[in-house]
Amino acid sequence: MDFSPFWISLKVAFCATIVTFILGLPAARLVVSMKRGRSFIDGVFSLPMVLPPTVVGFFLLLIFGNNSVLGRFLSSIGANVIFTWQGAVISAVVVSFPMLYRTARGAFEQVDPNLISAGRTLGMGEVEIFLKIILPASWPGVMAGTILAFARALGEFGATIMLAGNIPGRTQTMSIAIYSAVQGGNRELAYRWVIVIMAISFVTIFAMNYLTDHQKSKRRTN
Repeated sequence: MDFSPFWISLKVAFCATIVTFILGLPAARLVVSMKRGRSFIDGVFSLPMVLPPTVVGFFLLLIFGNNSVLGRFLSSIGANVIFTWQGAVISAVVVSFPMLYRTARGAFEQVDPNLISAGRTLGMGEVEIFLKIILPASWPGVMAGTILAFARALGEFGATIMLAGNIPGRTQTMSIAIYSAVQGGNRELAYRWVIVIMAISFVTIFAMNYLTDHQKSKRRTN
């Protein structure tokens, strides 16, 4: 059994989760602090969550394809993302971003405003308030969103196969391997990969529920 889809999936999911974490937290904080246009920006950030993954993949092809300005620029510097594992990471980032963003936004909104006001009274800047007050107070929720984003990135299929393709040993993730196995009539191999993904998903859900329950019990205590 070729384990390359397993390692490719983990590599793509970990990289995508890191990027999503870096982008999702500032985005969530931005929307929470907005006074105008909040609904519009929130809709833009959440859009990949409701769009079919193939539609997301289609838009990514338009953005990074060789006929686009960005695609031609990337090709000129030798950084083409089409049919590469980096393209799989980009696809996973786009589809998993709303998971982290919306969970983190909900956690940020539940932080006691009095704590933020106290920080400003003490002369703390907005970045310092975010790092020392908001983030620690909402950390369980942020971690739950991070776990959800990882799980979504790990199981991504539609956008990935459109942007990164199905190249064994290079871009074939576990989800794509299941598709290929079923198409090739190899049900036994498909079952094996399904069991692996289900096991990882179960552990992921267990971890998310643990963090959520921990956050609730902490609030009751406080």
